[in-house]
Amino acid sequence: MAERAEFDAIRPYEAEEMKQAFDELLNDRQFQLVLKGFAPWLPKTVRNGLLRLAFTGVKNPLDFQKRFMKPVVKYIMRKHTDGCSFDDRKLVDSGKCKPDERFTFVSNHRDIVLDSAFLDVLLVDAGYPTTVEIGIGDNLLIYPWIKRLVRMNKAFTVRRGLSLRETLAASQLMSRYIHYAVTTKKENIWIAQREGRAKDSSDHTQDAVLKMLAMGGDLKELNIVPLTISYEFDPCDYLKAQEFQQKRDNPAFKKSRQDDLDNMKTGIFGYKGRVVYRPAAPVNTWIDELSNLPKTEWFKALAERMDHEIHSGYELYPCNYIALDELNGDHANAAHYTDADKKRFEQYLAGQMAKIQIPNKDESFLRERMLTMYANPVRNKLATL
Repeated sequence: MAERAEFDAIRPYEAEEMKQAFDELLNDRQFQLVLKGFAPWLPKTVRNGLLRLAFTGVKNPLDFQKRFMKPVVKYIMRKHTDGCSFDDRKLVDSGKCKPDERFTFVSNHRDIVLDSAFLDVLLVDAGYPTTVEIGIGDNLLIYPWIKRLVRMNKAFTVRRGLSLRETLAASQLMSRYIHYAVTTKKENIWIAQREGRAKDSSDHTQDAVLKMLAMGGDLKELNIVPLTISYEFDPCDYLKAQEFQQKRDNPAFKKSRQDDLDNMKTGIFGYKGRVVYRPAAPVNTWIDELSNLPKTEWFKALAERMDHEIHSGYELYPCNYIALDELNGDHANAAHYTDADKKRFEQYLAGQMAKIQIPNKDESFLRERMLTMYANPVRNKLATL
């Protein structure tokens, strides 16, 4: 317990805290307004009674995820994707997929909320013993009920907007917690390969993320698994393109809190097409190959090798090849798509472009940015071959 106390400010709830957290959630006025929006015809007492009934038998965060979150995420998969699949052949073939084995999934970042939520459901459905704990920036925890809900859902807090000195201390604490979660709590971890999503979909692991993970102990004990997430369509593509122009026109531009919420809502409820999750073999199967490198080069080499694994795991769709050919002004990848695919993608782009409502809208720049987002996974995957 003393060891756990060190992490009280950032960790998810433990089993014995779940009931009190649930009661506090139901007593939160803002959370009740959210619930009312889902079922305005139900009186508050009935809504709360039904939720309390559903909570019966929930003993820990994993139970909570299976009872409450899994049906919601399954609904999003059915409603807003054309299928979400989990191809774990490389992980299974590595021989590291034993029942007592836990992993730190380091992945490219496509969606603020769903990257880890989809992974949770896919792991449970594939028979893995548990889901993942995730880091969530405190900039997104804008209401007490959100913080409470994500802590019930196995999230730990990543502190943002700190001074350099505070950031170092917060990173050390988070790293120690991640090591503790994997080795002592026997939890999986999901973490993005970089802070924030790659706006141009060219995914590269930041050395800083790996250095943070190493602060708390030996990287080998985290059992790091590079994970590739491939969306056919990114519902936030037009918001990312819009942000590119806003930053081009005003270098001091910064997203507002409302912009973050809009991105979250669009990412969850927007159309994603086909989605594939593909974990590689754990880095422990090859990390010793880097042991002769000087320390100054070691993290860079590790990041580059992980990028190679993530890039080679991309699932490429017709739209990716179409975008690359349009940018290059040729038909080099025409074998990967049909005229119908091209027409569909053109209609999709036109629809997304129409959603952008900003002053001095630069159509050609915005289109080029959107095409680049879809072309970069092909460029990166081809570079690994």
